Amino acid sequence: MTSDYLRAIKAALTGSPATPLALVCNFEAEARWATNHVGLPAAALSASTDVVRRMEQLGALLAGPDDVLIASHDLDPGFRRYAEELGFSLPEVLVPSRTGGSTTENAIGSPELLKALHGRQLLPMGTTVDEEKLADAAGIPLAVPSADVFERVNGKIYGRRLVEDTGLRPVPGHTVESVAEFDSTLHGVSGTVVVKDSYGVSGKGLVVLDSPAKVQGLRKLVHRRASRTGDDRLHVVVEHWLPKRCDLNYQFTLARDGSVTFDFVKQALTEHGVHKGHIMPAELTETQHEELRHAADVVGARLHRDGFHGVAGVDAIVGVDEVLYPVLEINARLNMSTYQGGVVERLVPPGHTCLARHYPIGDSGFADVRRVLPRDVVVTCFGTAAAGRLYTMSFAPDRASLEALDAATTTALESL
Repeated sequence: MTSDYLRAIKAALTGSPATPLALVCNFEAEARWATNHVGLPAAALSASTDVVRRMEQLGALLAGPDDVLIASHDLDPGFRRYAEELGFSLPEVLVPSRTGGSTTENAIGSPELLKALHGRQLLPMGTTVDEEKLADAAGIPLAVPSADVFERVNGKIYGRRLVEDTGLRPVPGHTVESVAEFDSTLHGVSGTVVVKDSYGVSGKGLVVLDSPAKVQGLRKLVHRRASRTGDDRLHVVVEHWLPKRCDLNYQFTLARDGSVTFDFVKQALTEHGVHKGHIMPAELTETQHEELRHAADVVGARLHRDGFHGVAGVDAIVGVDEVLYPVLEINARLNMSTYQGGVVERLVPPGHTCLARHYPIGDSGFADVRRVLPRDVVVTCFGTAAAGRLYTMSFAPDRASLEALDAATTTALESL
């Protein structure tokens, strides 16, 4: 049975809650959007291709029985039986017959897979030129906008300008589009600042400058590259470091007609700027909740004006002084939290707290993992276990119990 959560997304994006979809969880989309933009001159940090491709299976618990999931690997049979026992009606997984490229590229070169997409709409995590080509090759429409729209609205520079234009409370900072602007900006700031690539994600393309030596070191690298390449462009944002109580992530769905549905807000768990998971409900006052809902309406209106519709996740922070900064970054695409919505609806009891995170894991079969996991811990993606990660969601009556369950899960998986 399709979740109410997915039916609402389908209705907003396609006009009908029953539209059959073809999902592709192309987590590499940001890297494609970044192609025409110049970020920081630092070594690229990225998850292995195997991890990224196996994360595609997160889409299995979002999609419904009338949908299909395009992925490089089929679901583990034990995991499929387990999910069905939990009450999920899983989609058919279509594995491309061609290999050698990304999952989307391989799907384009797989004639039988293309035939199986007829009568559906394509819902990628975010549209790049490859997903446009896949939709064209299959003769099906996209449920979301084109690649140029996604690229335009997902840059951090776009997000900062949106905040400034609409009067939302901004994190103090600056946008930079050239080496000269970078020099001028750094010359005028004091204290710790964070420099972020406009298209960086999950801690990649992010540098904390907390000393004059680090500032001068980064400036030298920027100038050296510009001199070598003859390219003076630099697309980054520079933000002042704010002492914070917590990171937040909230999601809204923007329908084709411009209406905004506030889906949820979660407290984000991060380590050195890298996303580690989410906990909900977030510890917020009702006033802070209202501020987030207002921000979602404002951001949604601007995104719609600029041609976007779809699911959008927004990062925010609460300072140690309890001041809310409602838009730190806009991710106008599906995100990790999106894939958890059906699990929350089906399995998390009202009033309970919930933790979504991944754990390191050795080479183990699903039966062994299921045997050692504590009760109230749900596996949401087993495919990544082959690459050393196990994605889960846990739930408990309160945070103290949830912390104990988290610790017990770590111990159980270490026993494998």
